[in-house]
Amino acid sequence: MVPELRRAYNAAFTEEKYRRLLASLERAAGFPVDFRISETPIFLDAASAGRLVEAAAEVLAAVSTPAYLAAAERAVPAGLSVPGPLGQPLFIQIDFALTRDEGGGLLPQLIELQGFPSLYGFQWLLDREARRAFPGAVPEGWATYFGGLDAAGYVERLREVIVGPEDPETVVLLEIDPDRQKTRIDFTMTGHLLGIAAVDPREVREQGGRLVYKKGDIEIPIRRLYNRVIFDEVARRGLDLDHLFRRDLAELGVAWIGHPNWFFRISKYSLPFVESRYAPKAYFVSDLATYPADLDRYVLKPLYSFAGLGVELAPTPERLRSLAHPEQFILQRMVDYAPFVETPDVPAKAEVRMMFLWDERSERPALVNSLVRMSKGSMMGVDFNKDKTWIGASLAYHPPVG
Repeated sequence: MVPELRRAYNAAFTEEKYRRLLASLERAAGFPVDFRISETPIFLDAASAGRLVEAAAEVLAAVSTPAYLAAAERAVPAGLSVPGPLGQPLFIQIDFALTRDEGGGLLPQLIELQGFPSLYGFQWLLDREARRAFPGAVPEGWATYFGGLDAAGYVERLREVIVGPEDPETVVLLEIDPDRQKTRIDFTMTGHLLGIAAVDPREVREQGGRLVYKKGDIEIPIRRLYNRVIFDEVARRGLDLDHLFRRDLAELGVAWIGHPNWFFRISKYSLPFVESRYAPKAYFVSDLATYPADLDRYVLKPLYSFAGLGVELAPTPERLRSLAHPEQFILQRMVDYAPFVETPDVPAKAEVRMMFLWDERSERPALVNSLVRMSKGSMMGVDFNKDKTWIGASLAYHPPVG
């Protein structure tokens, strides 16, 4: 939405600079990035960035009311509720499609939200290396961060929330097979920035009334678990992690950094509760006595899936009636992503994730960063963007706002 910045970036772009970016990310991590990195960031003017901030605030307000929080108790599936103090959601992500309003400006539209961590560490790295690979592309004073944060302040905020007052060695990033996940670069950078280890939950055990993990031959006590485990993967692989997820770890002096129940309590389940001009209409299928006449303009989303799995475009009445558990599906009005990012061939579309941290000492969550996914297909997923360029993971630069 800043034409002169877009023209200047595209004119100065070279494949050599892009390859330099990818190589620098690989050097920092020690392995290649396992997902596609876009050739370009997006540049948001103050009005567009301000709209995103306003939209995120409205969504947060809707899922923070006592009425919503009471209703959200039903969001956790039977048998998956994790015992222990819930606390506040320390990590909140709100995903917006960038569409056009009637005047041609960018209008954020809510796609999904989650009370779960995102790529906080990787986005720090991507910003640093993109600036180095494309010098002069980002105007002075522009950033991806919010709330007056710079790169150093952002890392310090991460440290306050994830590590807190504990020795980093006693804080564990918990993930199944962390070295084999597509997001392993985020785990690596989080470890680099905060000094914490990524540990498989099957390598955590109880000894003498406390949880420990091994670092070489030494058993290290655990004080905090930065949870990155996705329940879908636990179920899909038939893993038994009851020693962590079926007991109150506070009894062992361990705190969840991001209690696992927030994964469900702030999620697709939240969509029907958000009423805002920034949120397309969404319904639990079980609540509909009749279906919208224009079902071809709706998306069917299963509540309990991750990373877009199981999403269906334009479901039919027959499909909706066939659902064995309609209470586990959301019907959400489709939005039209704006192809506003000029590229060497066709324009690209963008989705922006607004990333929040909630320090335990603060009254409300703080917007700290964003990430971008770019696409030229009908949806954001990899399957819809095969053999396309100027798509994938990216950054949103903007003047100071929020």
